[in-house]
Amino acid sequence: MTATPPPGPALPPDTVTAPGTVTTPGTVHVVGAGLAGLAAAVALADAGRPVRLYDAAPRAGGRCRSFDDSALGARIDNGNHLMMAANTAVADFLDRVGAPDGLYKAPHARFDFLDLASGTRWSVHPNRGALAWWLLVPGRRVAGAGLWAHLRAAGLLLAGARDRVVDRVPAQGALYDRFILPLTEAVMNCGPDRASARLLRRVMVETFARGGDACRPWIAREGLSEALVDPALAHLDRHGVSLETGARLSAVERRDGRASALVFGRDRGRVALDAGDAVVLALPPDQTGKLLDLDVPQGAVPIVNVHFRLDVPLAPPGEPRLLGLVGGTAHWLFLRDRLASVTVSNATDLAQRPNDEIAQTCWADVSRALDRPAEPMPPVRVIIEKRATFLQTPENVARRPHSRTELANLALAGDWTDTGLPATIEGAIRSGFTAAEALSPAAPADTGTAPAQAIRAA
Repeated sequence: MTATPPPGPALPPDTVTAPGTVTTPGTVHVVGAGLAGLAAAVALADAGRPVRLYDAAPRAGGRCRSFDDSALGARIDNGNHLMMAANTAVADFLDRVGAPDGLYKAPHARFDFLDLASGTRWSVHPNRGALAWWLLVPGRRVAGAGLWAHLRAAGLLLAGARDRVVDRVPAQGALYDRFILPLTEAVMNCGPDRASARLLRRVMVETFARGGDACRPWIAREGLSEALVDPALAHLDRHGVSLETGARLSAVERRDGRASALVFGRDRGRVALDAGDAVVLALPPDQTGKLLDLDVPQGAVPIVNVHFRLDVPLAPPGEPRLLGLVGGTAHWLFLRDRLASVTVSNATDLAQRPNDEIAQTCWADVSRALDRPAEPMPPVRVIIEKRATFLQTPENVARRPHSRTELANLALAGDWTDTGLPATIEGAIRSGFTAAEALSPAAPADTGTAPAQAIRAA
């Protein structure tokens, strides 16, 4: 239905900037080394632009990173993420950095669910082609929901800019409780009573409406850093780009409609920009808004992730497993070797509780799902990402800025910018590619939005 995202900017070695004037494109300063910033840096480096990459943190990855946890004796992700075969920007990114096998790509589109309250298990199993005959087979669709209920969900196709999900899909019945609600919270990180119906429509059009081949789950084999971040840093290193850490941006100086200098903290100070230099800001919305005096989406929603280390592996090496949970506190259960990792999206209330209470509550769900004793609880790590995504209401979606800004040499990247997608890994990477292309002197005024969508379960 849509085209594959462009491979990034193709910049000529010499660029005409004014009649009779030829300059060589200068350095692009990419501030922020999350996946949006990394994608922008990779695309720019591939196009032959000199790049400097900065981040305030001691490591790259932002909200998508892995680390060694001494309490668990294991390497874990700060959050769990599910991508899908429809995510062409993710696929392009992996190909660029030479890591196409970093994600486990399931051979079939099958999503297993468990209703913790009733004990009912079922699978949503779309067929491969776009003709959705799987809806006619009870064993392939949501348990307890008939064909008519599934067809009524097509009301999302009529979603307007101001519609919430509940304005287009009836907020009752098995389909809502067992599919629409968990899908909305996973993708949008807020409930159907607040989430933008138009963004969820984009997800459905780019995944389930295209058939099972577009819905095959993609999950990091080892961790997010190993799958996405480390290969990108290695690729950039081969292009002579290294990450400059501890660089917190405090101001962007401007002159004549352009960014003229970046002001960092005391250790790094002021970085003057030459005439051909450019900037990609891949920072959170609140920080970007303050730096540029820009209207940005307001509010953030937390996600809670809980990692348990089991005594035996429950997934084959390199082949993680996923189980959707309804009727409890936990939303998604990821199994990777001996790790059982839980994700709870839209977790504003849960995130206020003490960590030990969060762990006990989630273990009650996990032990039931895995048919394991409730006591003793295994070693655990609770991670609360307080500002996991911006609040994706219709009003906030309308505040998302485009990549291009009023400064001719500065572009924005981030999953919160106007990608046309919810705040996901696919959206973050696509935003980085769009920002890189926006800085191409030959770029059109409107670079468009990303054509595919990831379901984010974290």
